[in-house]
Amino acid sequence: MTTATQAQRLSITGMTCASCAGRVERALTRVPGVAAVAVNLATEQALVTGPSAADTLVAAVEKAGYGAVPIAEEGPAAPPAGHRALPVMLAGLLTAPLLLPMLLAPFGFEIMLPIPLALALAAPVQFWLGRHFYRSAWAALRAGVGSMDQLVVLGTNAAWALSLYDLATGAPELYLEPAAAIVTFVLVGKYLEARAKRHTRDAVTALAALRPATARVIEDGKEIERPIEALRLGDRIRVRPGERLPADGLVRAGRAGLDEAVLTGESRPIERGPGDAVVAGALDLDGALDIEVTALGRDSALGRILTQVETAEATKAPVQRLVDRVSGIFVPAVLAIGLATMLGWSLAGAAPAVAILRGVAVWVIACPCALGLATPAALVAAFGSAARHGILLKDPAALEAAHRITLVAFDKTGTLTEGRPALTDIVTLDGDEAAALRLAAALQRGSEHPLGRALTAALVGPAPDSTGFRALPGVGVEARIGGVAYAIGTGRLVTGPIPTVLADAAARLADKTLSWLVQDGAPIALFAFADRLRDGAVDAVARLQAMGIEVALLTGDTEGSAQAVAQATGIAQMRARLLPADKGAEIAAWQSQGRQVAMVGDGINDAPALARAALGIAIADGTDIAIAAAGASIRDAGRVADLLALSRASWAVIRQNLGWAFGFNLIGIPLAASGLLSPTLAAAAMAGSSVAVVTNALRLTRWKPAR
Repeated sequence: MTTATQAQRLSITGMTCASCAGRVERALTRVPGVAAVAVNLATEQALVTGPSAADTLVAAVEKAGYGAVPIAEEGPAAPPAGHRALPVMLAGLLTAPLLLPMLLAPFGFEIMLPIPLALALAAPVQFWLGRHFYRSAWAALRAGVGSMDQLVVLGTNAAWALSLYDLATGAPELYLEPAAAIVTFVLVGKYLEARAKRHTRDAVTALAALRPATARVIEDGKEIERPIEALRLGDRIRVRPGERLPADGLVRAGRAGLDEAVLTGESRPIERGPGDAVVAGALDLDGALDIEVTALGRDSALGRILTQVETAEATKAPVQRLVDRVSGIFVPAVLAIGLATMLGWSLAGAAPAVAILRGVAVWVIACPCALGLATPAALVAAFGSAARHGILLKDPAALEAAHRITLVAFDKTGTLTEGRPALTDIVTLDGDEAAALRLAAALQRGSEHPLGRALTAALVGPAPDSTGFRALPGVGVEARIGGVAYAIGTGRLVTGPIPTVLADAAARLADKTLSWLVQDGAPIALFAFADRLRDGAVDAVARLQAMGIEVALLTGDTEGSAQAVAQATGIAQMRARLLPADKGAEIAAWQSQGRQVAMVGDGINDAPALARAALGIAIADGTDIAIAAAGASIRDAGRVADLLALSRASWAVIRQNLGWAFGFNLIGIPLAASGLLSPTLAAAAMAGSSVAVVTNALRLTRWKPAR
């Protein structure tokens, strides 16, 4: 079998609590070649990084007592929770008659089931429907760790042992109903928990469902319907109104309005025609399109969203690592507390049956399930909501960092502005604007910089050849034309005196973006560009300020151009003429003052600042380098406030869940040890605690941005 150096995902079966997830994680970590492992209890998946064969990883998980199946590239759909319903129903039907005498006793009805009937009802629940508890508990014991299943097995078997002892000695009382009730309530809790956990992934499942199963391929003028798995790059496909696009591509014929909410989070139609790029999952609203396929599967925009969300879901947040460490010592501590409870009540003169039942209640109520689910369930729900609203998070650390942000710094060009500046003015020393434009276009030939594209777009006719091209990061470019050294870029290129005509023009055009053409360091021409603010840029800044967050502008552009954008958007703090390293230095200075800074940018020159900030946020149509350096990517500046608001909501839920999980045990264990909770009530409360934290996390799936 081939090995993989990239991350592999495994579907894990048999995990019941945080201790189980920790044991699977340790088993995978010991596999040679594995560099990193993250096991998520909420998604029941493991993310493994390193060049290890999938069958070796599966064998390691199985040796630890669990099941594992590699997840294919496209990822299988989550299995329905219905397959767990039958054991739950059977357990409930068998346990109900056992609980009936206890439930009727307060009303004066004294009912005693015949002993053979009680044994016939309780035995299948304990040893058939509850058999997986024994398997998991034994696997944990062999691994030398504690688990929830051990607590369940110890508690129920103690009740059975006590019942069999009483039966052998002729005592009139058996304790079969607590044992059956514990197993039944745990099964009910796990069933409800499984249903709730699957709902937390509804957003991701909905994203995956956006890609149609088939596509119409045009061959020799005919339409042939094929599965999308059979599509190849370069295929020409036809999409009709009402259909979703099966792949990324370029429109070659036709025109239509597309709903691209899959990427933007907004359902307003976007007009697309010949030459325009389109994305898989977009909905064709009103016209037929012929599209040339440019990306498929996980390489498509939709595929990258799914990959990023699934990877982020499988990764642990920093706060979860603390919870895992607590869970690692929790079970052994509870075992000791249960034994101490039995010993304490025995020394106090209680009957052996009473002492044992109170120790059993401690073991049952102290399940670490809620603790293990508190954080991952909330994160999975949050990542799904984020993806649904056009926000992609690289990992949980990004979501955790976002709720602490106190200052957001924006780049200007391409972030707050459209990044498509147009050439508005040319000022030269000799008056030959056409010659200056030809020189500038020759220097910028093939450039992806917005100003370079604006220059070449304005050129009429050919540009001269250039040699020795060299990019000057944050400054401009230089090359030789006709043996003469030229450069174009910011005012940093100017080393000689500036002629009056150019100095006056620079002052007059100060509110625009300026680019200097220099020959051997001497300025010979000045180009001015204008760029439009992005739609929603003003609102984006206003929403952040309304949330109590400071906003700043960091740009390499001129002072005048930066000031114009700052005034238009209402930004008070502004720094202009910054090199890439300067942006990072500004962020470091803010951080030294105790501010938690997020940087929003789209270009290569923003990458150092994106990496330096507590949270880097890239505009999704920016450069790959900027996106790689960022912890999150968004479609437009308006999503910054959405991201921070979602993070605040997520961390509020996580704090509530952790507070409930810890508080439940802090209150429940003393109550059980003091005899105020029977094993039956303890089992019901334990099951309810796990369902409570997952249900609370589900609130995040209904989160919507404020507008």
